[in-house]
Amino acid sequence: MSDPDDDPHGDAQQMRDKAKDLENTAEHTADPEERRRLEDQARRLEAQSEQASGMASGDIYPWR
Repeated sequence: MSDPDDDPHGDAQQMRDKAKDLENTAEHTADPEERRRLEDQARRLEAQSEQASGMASGDIYPWR
């Protein structure tokens, strides 16, 4: 039986939620360097969530 804490779809959703939070924080940050850092981190999390979601669905070619 699978462990509910091992849900790859849930992990991907959590990464997307965190990326959204970082984007919102970046929008309200006055420091341009900090804004850029937060936006970069949000993009990385989005990419990781897409990869995790594709792997969880069994699609080895998610870009097709």
